[in-house]
Amino acid sequence: MPRHVAIIMDGNGRWAKRQGLARMFGHKQGVQVVHNITEAAAELGLQYLTLYTFSTENWNRPKEEVDALMTLLVDTIAKETPTLMKNNVRLLTIGDLERLPKGAHDKFLACMEQTAANTGLNLVIALSYSARWEIVNAVKQAVSLAKAGQLEAEDINEELVSDLMTTKGMPDPDLLIRTSGELRISNFLLWQLAYAELYFTDCLWPEFTVEEFYKAIIDYQHRERRFGKTSEQLR
Repeated sequence: MPRHVAIIMDGNGRWAKRQGLARMFGHKQGVQVVHNITEAAAELGLQYLTLYTFSTENWNRPKEEVDALMTLLVDTIAKETPTLMKNNVRLLTIGDLERLPKGAHDKFLACMEQTAANTGLNLVIALSYSARWEIVNAVKQAVSLAKAGQLEAEDINEELVSDLMTTKGMPDPDLLIRTSGELRISNFLLWQLAYAELYFTDCLWPEFTVEEFYKAIIDYQHRERRFGKTSEQLR
């Protein structure tokens, strides 16, 4: 089993358009899928499930859509917190939360506090996140440490860089799933996905069932992860 699965949840707007509905109906349907996949991941015994929920680029969408998404986020967090507690799920986040409206920001932090002692699945919400923002932020931290005399050039290695990322302390994703048929990773976890297995499906996110999730896990289980070694070395 993979320890850490990351998902780019794509296709809410297109799904709604195909139904002749406004984009927000797609996002609302997508929330139910998040609920189902989170429960499935917890039942499978995954350690981490990271969901790309809102990117820094998404702030450039029409204001009405952004405002509606933030409202949906707050309502969903309030509604799902008891379920997270019941399922022993800990809520974490990566991203620039300072850009969130105060209501959404405070609700999110409150839910993280409430679930902090849970020991089951770690549900990581990538919110106001982009990999380039994260890498730039890590470089700024490194420069600050160097200016303070706490970091020398020879101290910089992969372990240090990983510790400067927002995912510090988390294992890198073993499997990345992207829905909607798009074949790109869209500025998501560029550092952490170095050795991840990639799985693309044509399903739009509102159509992504637990069975489709299992299918991605089974596909992963049939792959050979070599990390630079040969098949013979692994055998």
